[in-house]
Amino acid sequence: MSRFFYSLLLYLMSPLVVARLYSRAKKAPEYSKRKAERFGFFRMPESDKPLIWVHSVSVGETIASAPLVKRLQQDYPQHRILITTMTPTGSAQVQKIHGDSVEHVYACYDFPDAVSRFLNKTRPDIAIVIDTELWPNTIAACHQRGIPVLIANARLSERSAKGYGRFSGLVKPMLQQINRVAAQNEETAQRFLNLGLPEQQLTVTGSIKFDLDVSTETVSAGKALRQQWQQGMGENIRILIAASTHEGEDQQVLDAYKRIQKTNPEARLVLVPRHPERFDKVCQLVEENHLPVVRHSTGVTPKSETRVILGDTMGEMMKLFAASDIAFVGGSLVATGGHNMLEPAALGLPVLSGPHIFNFEEISQSLIEAGGMKLVADSEDLANSVVALLNNPSIYEAMANHGRQFVKQNAGALHKTMALIDRLGFVLK
Repeated sequence: MSRFFYSLLLYLMSPLVVARLYSRAKKAPEYSKRKAERFGFFRMPESDKPLIWVHSVSVGETIASAPLVKRLQQDYPQHRILITTMTPTGSAQVQKIHGDSVEHVYACYDFPDAVSRFLNKTRPDIAIVIDTELWPNTIAACHQRGIPVLIANARLSERSAKGYGRFSGLVKPMLQQINRVAAQNEETAQRFLNLGLPEQQLTVTGSIKFDLDVSTETVSAGKALRQQWQQGMGENIRILIAASTHEGEDQQVLDAYKRIQKTNPEARLVLVPRHPERFDKVCQLVEENHLPVVRHSTGVTPKSETRVILGDTMGEMMKLFAASDIAFVGGSLVATGGHNMLEPAALGLPVLSGPHIFNFEEISQSLIEAGGMKLVADSEDLANSVVALLNNPSIYEAMANHGRQFVKQNAGALHKTMALIDRLGFVLK
């Protein structure tokens, strides 16, 4: 498929794109707002300052890119930073992390005219795409205008590579127009080369997710939250947090928790669904399982009979991790591909994950080999693994320390990525 036919197909499918937007708005009302931005219609504040464009798709990429954005602000104070996202939750995260220190709009869809409007209004000196969000018309338009494109923290699973490989006529020319791919690992690097990326445009930097900004404020806030929970539920509580759970996974976690409760009645569960539109549904599910629940968003102190705290707020995951003892990282008991397991590891929590971790295959395997994470096959295995950790302090401490050290030892991708930006964006100086 050529880019011409790709664009033609996009325009033919545009009614479906709009319909999809309205459909998502029924579940998540924020999708109904600022729709024009997705087609390149928005106002940029007038300014003579040049601009760096950072694209982070949603919450995970926005959080991962936060240290990079802060370094850009520090190293290039004469530039404005524009962050684009695709999701409302990502948009909210931009505001929470960066406030008014950056500008933000939704990224436009990859229609040629929308991309042209976006670039005419923003005129970035460089485009930095976090993870792997490859849009042929956007990359082509940047190339034609002489805007360097860096794919930072690039991750490409085997499954995604196969998908791209089916459209080599579209993908190979696009890859040749990217100035630099900063790959997280050798496997990702080889997959990009196999798809047609020229070797001289590739650098393996590692993952900037290792360069976690675990502030003392976050740790202190987590400790304060833990003390609040202990005041209500008892000094001896032990907290299992199930983070970023997906549809079909919550019940498995609740089944595991009920097993844990039989031998460890001091255990409590913090359940954090990945998507905010599911908060009410998951709360109802907990109640149907006859487990007393408190919603974190209410600010109500849990009581002695409380068994589950529903993490129904955005942008507080690190604080919730810091208040917990053991972390199960979701999206992994169902075939979603897993989520970032480095955040709880960096805070010294033993990490458990289901078997479906293809989005983090190298990081997860390395963390397992380092002794900081264990895979569980199902709900019963999750329960048994949590009980083993709760009942064996030496195993618990070893796993916690191994995970923490693993994150520290692998930091440094941020420095390498900034060096690439310095070389690519020499005009920034």
